[in-house]
Amino acid sequence: MLALVARAAARPCGLLKQTPLNKVVGRFQLHQEALPPLPVPPLQQTLDRYLLALQPIISPEELSHTRELVAEFRKPGGVGERLQKGLERRARKTENWLSDWWLKTAYLEYRLPVVVHSSPGVVLPKQDFLDRQGQLRFAAKLIEGILDFKTMIDNETLPVEYMGGKPLCMNQYYQILSSCRIPGPKRDSIVNYAKGKKQSRHITVVHNFQFFELDVYNSDGSPLTADQLFIQLEKIWNTSLQTNKEPIGILTTNHRNSWAKAYNNLLKDKTNKESVRTIEKSICTVCLDAPMPRVSEDVYKSHVAAQMLHGGGSRLNSGNRWFDKTLQFIVAEDGSCGLVYEHAPSEGPPIVALVDHVVKFTKKAEMDKSPTVHLPMPKKLRFNITPEIKNDIEQAKQNLNIMVEDLDIKIWVFHQFGKGFPKSEKISPDAFIQLALQLAYYRMYGRACATYESASLRMFRLGRTDTIRSTSVHSLNFVQSMDSPDKSDQEKADLLRRATQAHREYTDMAIRGNAIDRHLLGLKLQAIEDLVSMPELFMDTAYAVAMHFNLSTSQVPAKTDCVMCFGPVVPDGYGVCYNPMEEHINFAISAFNSCADTNAARMAHYLEKALLDMRSLLQAAPKSKL
Repeated sequence: MLALVARAAARPCGLLKQTPLNKVVGRFQLHQEALPPLPVPPLQQTLDRYLLALQPIISPEELSHTRELVAEFRKPGGVGERLQKGLERRARKTENWLSDWWLKTAYLEYRLPVVVHSSPGVVLPKQDFLDRQGQLRFAAKLIEGILDFKTMIDNETLPVEYMGGKPLCMNQYYQILSSCRIPGPKRDSIVNYAKGKKQSRHITVVHNFQFFELDVYNSDGSPLTADQLFIQLEKIWNTSLQTNKEPIGILTTNHRNSWAKAYNNLLKDKTNKESVRTIEKSICTVCLDAPMPRVSEDVYKSHVAAQMLHGGGSRLNSGNRWFDKTLQFIVAEDGSCGLVYEHAPSEGPPIVALVDHVVKFTKKAEMDKSPTVHLPMPKKLRFNITPEIKNDIEQAKQNLNIMVEDLDIKIWVFHQFGKGFPKSEKISPDAFIQLALQLAYYRMYGRACATYESASLRMFRLGRTDTIRSTSVHSLNFVQSMDSPDKSDQEKADLLRRATQAHREYTDMAIRGNAIDRHLLGLKLQAIEDLVSMPELFMDTAYAVAMHFNLSTSQVPAKTDCVMCFGPVVPDGYGVCYNPMEEHINFAISAFNSCADTNAARMAHYLEKALLDMRSLLQAAPKSKL
C-alpha cells in the first residue's frame, strides 16, 4: 500500500523563494553537502503520534487493541528499540537513510502500470492555435524553453529554493532531464544521461505513433532556435503522415512485469534495441498529438486531463507516448497541451518550476530570424514487429482500454474565491482546503478516512516526501459540529480555526522530518532487512486502515494557471490535486468508475459546498482569540 502513495507531490508551506547564484564550479555539490541529513525521529514520539492519528479513523475497540501492540513494541530492550537502533546506524552510514528505500518501495518495485496508477499529468492553459502550423510553432518554442531551462541545470545556475528561510535540496532538478525508467522482472531501474561524455543532445518526437530522434544542438554546441526547431518538426510531420504503424509506445502502459517480458523480447532485435536506447537517452519526449474529440466546454478540461494521464486509449493518442520517459510534453493540434511525467525521479514542484519557466518562455517575442543553416533530416526510429511483439501490443491495448474506461476524472475551477480569502482570515490556504476536503468526505460518507497530503522533505539532503495526515481529532470535531444544530456559529468557527491550526502544526512537523509515516515504514523495512519476524504492530488491521488512503491529496502551486492530476491510490479512493491561485482554485479530482461508492463530480459538488459553507461561517462569526 505504501507504494501507492508515493506520487502525491506538494509544496505545503506556500510558494518557495528562489535565490539565483552565478556559476561556481561544483556549486551544486557544495550546496548539497551543506544540507543537513534526514533525522530519525524518536521512537516514543512516533508511537504516541501514531495512536493519535488512529483516533478519528478506527473504533475505540480497535484502538484499545492497537494500544496493547504499541505498548509491547515500545518496551525497553524490545523489538521497537532494536529496529530504531538499526535505523540510527543506517542514518550514520548513508547520505539519507530513507531515499534508496523509498525509491525502491514506492516506485521501482511497484508493479501496477505507471499510467494512471503512478504518473501524474499537468493540464496547461489551452493555446489558441487551431492548425498544424500553430501546433508546430508552439512545440518549437516550448522545446526552446526546455533547452533554456536545461542550460541553467548544466551550468549549475539554477536558483536555489528556500522554504521558511532554509535552503532546499535541488537534487531532483538534476534527475528530470535525460532520464528514463527501465522495466525489470521484479524491480525497475532508472538511467540518466544528463552528465559526462555520453550527455544527451537529442529529444524524441512522436507523431502518428512514429518516433524520431531530433538533435537539438548546432555543431557549435548552441541550442537550435525556435525557427530551426519548427523546420525540423515540419520534416517530422511530413514524414509521418501515415498512421498504419504499430503503436509500439502502448507497450509502456502495461503492468510492469508484463512490460518487462515484452521489453526483453523487443530488445532481442538489434534495430529495436538501438531505437529503444535512443528514446531512453533523449532529453525528453515531445508528443505531437492528433486533435482531441470535440466535447462541450464544461467537460473539455477533464478530457484534457485524461489525455495527459493516459492518451485517451489505443484508438486515440496513447500510442503517441513512451510512458517510461521521465518527461513527456504533449501538444495537440487543437491547442490542448500539457505533460505527463514518470514519478520515480521527482516530486511535483521541480516539474512545475520547469513548466512555469517554459510557459513564460513561450510567450516571449520572437528574436531576429536565425540565418538559414542546413539541418540534417531527423532520424526516424525503426522497429521490427515480430508476431510475438504484435501480440504483446494487442494485450497492452486491451489492458489500457480497460484502465481508460475506469478512470473518472474531473477538472474543476472554484471561482468564488482563491487563496486570498483564507489569508485574509489569517488561515493557511492549504489547511483551509484540506479541512474543506474533510468536510466534503464526511458529508458524503458519514465518517472520516485516512488522508494523505504530501509534505516536502527537501530541507534535508536527498529529501523526498513524508505524509501530512489531514484527518485529526480536531478535523473530526469540526466536521461533526458543522451540521449540528446544537453548536453555535461561534463554536463551529472556533473548531474550524483550531483544526486548521492543528493541520499547520502537523505540516511544520512533517517538513522538519518529524512525521510518522516514513519512520514507521523505515522500522518495517528494517525488520525485513534484519530477518526478524514481522512485528505484530505492522500486521494489525489498524495499520492497514491507516495506510488505506481514501483521500490522496496534494497541493502543487504554480505561477501558471494550470493543475496537476493523478489517479486514486486505492480502488475506493480519490486523488485530489489543487493549485490555489489568488482569486480562484484549480482542482483535479479522480476516482475509479469500477467503484460504485466514488464519483469525481459528486466529490467536486460536495467540496464546493464545503468551501462556501466554511467561508459563510467565518464571515458570520467574529474572529476569536484562538
